[in-house]
Amino acid sequence: MPSLPDMTTPDVVALAESAAAAQSHDPHVQDVDLKPAFFDWLCRMGDNTLILGHRISEWCGHGPALEEDIALANTALDLIGHTQMWLGLAAEVQSEGRTADDLAFLRDAMKFRNLQLAELPNGDMAVTLMREFLFDAWHFHMLTALTRSASPRVAEIAAKALKEVSYHLERSSDLVVRLGDGTQESHARMQEALDRLWPYSGEMFVADAVDDAVANAGIAPVLADLQPAWQQTVEEVLAEATLTRPEGRADVHRGGKQGRHTEHLGYILAQMQFLQRAYPGASW
Repeated sequence: MPSLPDMTTPDVVALAESAAAAQSHDPHVQDVDLKPAFFDWLCRMGDNTLILGHRISEWCGHGPALEEDIALANTALDLIGHTQMWLGLAAEVQSEGRTADDLAFLRDAMKFRNLQLAELPNGDMAVTLMREFLFDAWHFHMLTALTRSASPRVAEIAAKALKEVSYHLERSSDLVVRLGDGTQESHARMQEALDRLWPYSGEMFVADAVDDAVANAGIAPVLADLQPAWQQTVEEVLAEATLTRPEGRADVHRGGKQGRHTEHLGYILAQMQFLQRAYPGASW
C-alpha cells in the first residue's frame, strides 16, 4: 500500500482546541456580510455527507459479505453524523429558527448543494468503492485543512470528523488495491468504475464565488491548493491497484454545488424525506 496518512496523526483535536482557544466565540457565525456564502458552504459540506451517507446505507443488508455489510453501514452512520454537525452549524448561521433536520428533510432538490458524484446510483461494489475512494481522498485533505480554519466551530467539526474519515480512506484505498490488482474480472470492473466516475470527480475542485468567499475569510482552503495532494493520493493507490487513470477531463459533470443535479437526487429525496413530508412535524 502507498504511504497513506496514519489515522492517529496529526493531533487534530489539539489543533482544533488551539483554534478555539484563540477566540472566545466565532465571529464568522454572526458576520452578516459573510452569512449567505458561509451558509451555502456549510450546506455543501453537510449535503455531501448526507447524500453519500444515504447512498451507502442502501447496501445495508445487501453487502457481498457480512464484514463489508457492517463496514458500509458504519461508514454511512459516520457520514450522517458529520451531516448533523455541518447542517446544525448551517442552521445556526442562517438564524431563521431552523434545525439540521429541517435542512435535511424540508429542502427541495434544487436547494441541495452536494456534488453530483455523491448522488449517483451505487451500481455494483466496484462503483460504490471507487466513488467512496475518490470522495474519501478529497474529504480527508479537505478536513485536514479545515482543522486550521479561522472559524473555531469549523475547526472543531473537522477535528471530530477527520479521525473517522482517515479510516474511511484507509479502508477504501485498501479495497481499491485488492480488487484492482485482483482477478481479471475484478480488475475490469474497477477500471470500468473509474472510467465512469472520473468525469464527476473534478467538481470537487471547481471553485465559485462561495468557495472564494469562505477562502478569503480563512474559513476554508483554496480548492486549487487541495488538488495536488488529492492527485498524489489517488495516483499512488491507482498505481498499486494496476488501474489506469483516465485521460479525459475530470470536470465534465458539475453543477451540484449550485443546485443543478442529476435525476437521481430526486429519487433519493423522495425516499429520504417521505415520512417528514407525509407527517409534518411528527416526532417519536
